[in-house]
Amino acid sequence: MRVVIAEDNVLLSNGLELLLTAKGFHVAAITQDAPGFLAAVTEHRPDVTIVDVRLPPTFRDEGIHAAIRARRRHPGLPVLVLSQYVEQQYAGELISDGRGGVGYLLKDRVSRVSEFIDALRRVAAGATVMDPEVIGQLLTRHAHDPVAALTPREREVLAMMAEGKDNATIAARLVITENAVHKHIGNIFAKLGLSPADSGHRRVLAVLTYLSRH
Repeated sequence: MRVVIAEDNVLLSNGLELLLTAKGFHVAAITQDAPGFLAAVTEHRPDVTIVDVRLPPTFRDEGIHAAIRARRRHPGLPVLVLSQYVEQQYAGELISDGRGGVGYLLKDRVSRVSEFIDALRRVAAGATVMDPEVIGQLLTRHAHDPVAALTPREREVLAMMAEGKDNATIAARLVITENAVHKHIGNIFAKLGLSPADSGHRRVLAVLTYLSRH
């Protein structure tokens, strides 16, 4: 699986290269700025990309905008964005095209190797994967809309849905039956006024799009 990385921190980019190579990935290119990333994507046509939100020269939002431009040029390009902090606007921008194959993780998640590799593989396969901390802050921000009507258990299920977890995984994590998970999801969709689609990244996108627009 070919990977293109956009990361200006040499220690982190080298660490990612060593980690991914050890896990069977092929790092086709490492770039340090947005123009280099866009050129590398065009040249190598990677199976998945890893992009830092903040890149030179201003270290503000060059990375996320480069990722968005790359997905416009190459529809469906899988992009996993890494950020030092939860930046809600960027999380919303990332998912706004509705195509899936996107992820938003905090950088400290990289140190949890198995979780990071699993997230990268799921993004490459077309899933939508969001960091639990991002979801937590989105939920907190929307305390005055229908999200507030969710029960504590429904909030737990919602957070795991947004991470891209399927019903079986959610059931195992919460030690409940898959049928119970299905009922919780039905309640969540009803309370949020969403279509009860129950497959893959579409249900994650539906929830995150709702949270990012209200």
